[in-house]
Amino acid sequence: MTNNQLALIGRKPRRYKNRRRALQACPQKKGICVKGFLMTPRKPNSALRKVAFLRIIKWKWKVLVFIPGDRGKSKDKHPLQKFAHVLVRGGRAKDLPGVKYSAICGKFDVARLARRASGRSKFGLGLIRSRADHRFRKFRYN
Repeated sequence: MTNNQLALIGRKPRRYKNRRRALQACPQKKGICVKGFLMTPRKPNSALRKVAFLRIIKWKWKVLVFIPGDRGKSKDKHPLQKFAHVLVRGGRAKDLPGVKYSAICGKFDVARLARRASGRSKFGLGLIRSRADHRFRKFRYN
């Protein structure tokens, strides 16, 4: 645009692009697993990442969801069966193309991680308390 056009018309504000459109401005959404499979990451990295294809409930969209945590090295096993219920949050897997959502562990059918020492809240593992007191329940997750 020329300066005269800008003086007459002005600039339009840039529209915000929602990167997590399937969540519909909610912090989490529930989804049903359509297919669980393994995926290999982009060029410099090498691994077998656990990924699931979900259908968001009350919304017909299908999204790719990353299942966090080291869940064994087997090539044929997957932590999610078909029709498993999953709680989904935003958060992309940087080295997996097209994966913009993450599953929340320890909720519905996604199991929590066993023997997790640090970052327990991310992987659904509660604080392990060893005190047998009337104020504390004894938690042991293996």
